[in-house]
Amino acid sequence: MNDIKVLWVDDEIDLLKPHIIFLEKKNYKVTTAQSGTEALEEIDNENFDIVFLDENMPGLTGLETLAEIKEKKASLPVVMITKSEEEYIMEEAIGSKIADYLIKPVNPNQILLSLKKNLDHSRLVSEKTTSNYQQEFRKIAMDMSMINTYEGWVELYQKLVYWELELEDIEDTGMFEILESQKVEANTQFCKFIDKNYPGWFENGADAPIMSHTLFRERILPEIEKGPTLLVVVDNLRYDQWKAFEPFVTNSYKKTKEEMFCSILPTATQYARNAIFSGLMPSEMEKLYPNLWLNDTDEGGKNMHEKEFLKEQLKRLGQDLNWSYHKISSLKQGKRLSDNFKTHKDEDLVAVVYNFVDMLSHSKTEMEVIKELASTDKSYRSLTQSWFKNSPLMEIITQAANLGFRLIITTDHGTINVKNPSKVIGDKNTSLNLRYKTGKSLTYEDKDVLAAKNPKTIHLPTINMSSSFIFAKGDLFFAYPNNYNHYVGYYRNTYQHGGVSLEEMIIPFAVLEAK
Repeated sequence: MNDIKVLWVDDEIDLLKPHIIFLEKKNYKVTTAQSGTEALEEIDNENFDIVFLDENMPGLTGLETLAEIKEKKASLPVVMITKSEEEYIMEEAIGSKIADYLIKPVNPNQILLSLKKNLDHSRLVSEKTTSNYQQEFRKIAMDMSMINTYEGWVELYQKLVYWELELEDIEDTGMFEILESQKVEANTQFCKFIDKNYPGWFENGADAPIMSHTLFRERILPEIEKGPTLLVVVDNLRYDQWKAFEPFVTNSYKKTKEEMFCSILPTATQYARNAIFSGLMPSEMEKLYPNLWLNDTDEGGKNMHEKEFLKEQLKRLGQDLNWSYHKISSLKQGKRLSDNFKTHKDEDLVAVVYNFVDMLSHSKTEMEVIKELASTDKSYRSLTQSWFKNSPLMEIITQAANLGFRLIITTDHGTINVKNPSKVIGDKNTSLNLRYKTGKSLTYEDKDVLAAKNPKTIHLPTINMSSSFIFAKGDLFFAYPNNYNHYVGYYRNTYQHGGVSLEEMIIPFAVLEAK
């Protein structure tokens, strides 16, 4: 341990000699002062790690000295020591942001504990977290090879995100690298699981998890039946990002349910989000609503008809609700809904699609600033968190709580930071997405993709007779051989979606009640 510098301020400092000797034996470097004035001089001359400050001194009192210290060095931890337990002193000291509070007579162990708590706290937490993850690491590795259910994968993914958030502020980069490699391995195994089980979920509904096209009927509608509901679908929201801003939501709401559901393939807006609002798989949407569905190669916006799809689904389910639908793609639109939210107070369902995360992840490839701000999962979470805290969405949610709305927060699919290119060749009608391709005569690396040679088996439309779909596994992205190096340099380390990964497919669904 480096010598930690302690300043101890007490007008009867001589009586504390045994305590000071005790600390010096533990490698703490103790400087003493007998008055507030002397203490402030010492602070001007030297950088201390912590101050022990007697409250009851002649001249400048402890509280007055504390105020002066905080003015000079706001972040310097100060531990107040006092004979008095009078409430006003405690309140004033706590109000002035003291680090700790000890009542005389103090014993050496109390002092040591206070030092550990305030100075070694982050190191101790870091060591404990690291050793806990090391123990868990072996268990996760063993579990991974045994999982054969969707629920099992949900549990494992939640565990990995839990440890990612726990290790996020720890300086031990070695631990973080181990976790990253564990995520890569988990995605490799998860892709095998999806390859083997996904088509069967459409034949044998009993084994299928809740998916995009069953979410409304199975999960959202039962909540609406309990009372007025605000449904917020945040485009492109991963589970770890939801965890990052959940604390702000729970200021006005308490969580009653959180589960994960499975995004359909491709994990892209026009497929997954349309499936939520229509309650249908893409091939059924194409067949039943040819005027509302557009394929990849068709001209025009691919998700312009969510409101109509929702209307048709409610009709099919025999629901006569008072409802409205709002798509927010700009700050201006968000503010408008926030300003007018009270006009929706008598509706059974207010459905809001919020496109922020999508704008962020797509613009990340276009804007160098965003690219720098969101280059890692940690910074991407942080960016999402600071956006949410200051967004019209936060205002809308607060208003909904005041009006007694239940709240559902969910998404259409997640995203993954793509690291490695995989070469693909297709004709000029091949779709443009970096994580999935559909078209005829696709040439690709077998090992890198999940292929659906007959898209009908997974309820996807076939643009022509020989069309197939391929989905990128893990953190791969598709690149064409021409202009390959430029393309790879441009898109590597950006957030994309459309393929097969835990991050894109296992996504959050949370139900909350107003406090």
